Amino acid sequence: MMKLLANPGLPRVLTCLCALSLTVSAPSAAADDVQFPKTIAWSAYPTGTGGYSQAVAIGNILQRQYSTNLRVIPGRNDVSRLATLRAERVHFSAGGSESVYAQEGVLNFASKIWGPQPVRAMLSNYSDACSYSIATAADANIRSMADMKGKRMTFVQGAPSLNNATAALLAYANLTWDDVIPVEVGGYNGSIDAVLNDRADAAGGACNSPPFLRIEASPRGLRWPELPHDDPEAVARVRDRLPWYVPHMAVEGPTISGDGIQVFSSAYPFLVALAETDDTLVYSMVKVMLEHFDEYKGNAPGANGWAIDRQKFDQAFVPYHPGAIRYFKEIGIWSEAAEKTNQANLHRQQVLQDAWQSYLPNAPEGYQAFEEGWLQAREAALETAGLITLGEGL
Repeated sequence: MMKLLANPGLPRVLTCLCALSLTVSAPSAAADDVQFPKTIAWSAYPTGTGGYSQAVAIGNILQRQYSTNLRVIPGRNDVSRLATLRAERVHFSAGGSESVYAQEGVLNFASKIWGPQPVRAMLSNYSDACSYSIATAADANIRSMADMKGKRMTFVQGAPSLNNATAALLAYANLTWDDVIPVEVGGYNGSIDAVLNDRADAAGGACNSPPFLRIEASPRGLRWPELPHDDPEAVARVRDRLPWYVPHMAVEGPTISGDGIQVFSSAYPFLVALAETDDTLVYSMVKVMLEHFDEYKGNAPGANGWAIDRQKFDQAFVPYHPGAIRYFKEIGIWSEAAEKTNQANLHRQQVLQDAWQSYLPNAPEGYQAFEEGWLQAREAALETAGLITLGEGL
């Protein structure tokens, strides 16, 4: 595979796909060790979301300080965001849990055209909001997660990370998708429209995502059911499905005030590259995002979550890119614990890659048979290596 290099041209970068192009006007102020092409690109959640708005804010820094355009490619679902990364149409992807599922080769990434992917972490955003919780229409009278039983919950086609997060939060109250009425929608913004149009009672998303303002301002109103952290069995049910989700107090988002609300959260956005992505380009992106943090932290909802002191290296589930590690070592925040975790994550990816290569030669042809066979082979390989399978979280 051709590396994504820091060169003047962006190979096959999208000439359409609703890309946002930021025009260069300022002279370069780049340090000698920061190297960017004239244009870089990353995929993100759709326009109007917190992740997209943060990308725009960061793009303004690149434009003003480094004479570099940032093209933000909105992806309507998990697969589309990572498909552009794998096809080398973008350098980076700023998504959510889909990067974990791609690493694992599960859900929509269990098919023959995907399989486990060599994703590499760059930076994580742990904001004052939350990466994902269930927002409900106030007139649906859903005050706790138990009240979701029998209610209409949006199910986003092609977005396994969102739908699986919903399943994990329903598990808090011992509920499953069978206990609610799934309402299929074509994308993230479609979830909001479904609630506004009274086709659904609840939709999932980041607590500070701007589209939720539309629900708050509508006649239906907005309410966030809390997930109290003082119930250890309920907390365990969530984390057994999604170990990278942790109890969290959200203090930012529509209708959230005072001491905040008790929810769960993971990194969102989660900025990743592929293993083959050029080290210098990754190093430069991480360095700029952290050293110019004060210039954009207040310019988009949740942007404060990119802060250095909010990175959780020793709790990571995806290995970090060498270019990112180079910068973390330079500023003295890459610890022995971080390195130990990173080596374990690299080992996990290698086990998954080896299992995939061993499975392919004699894999069945049918789509369902192929996927079922792969998931069995995957689980067996992880168990043999003494690694967790995430069986209940898939």
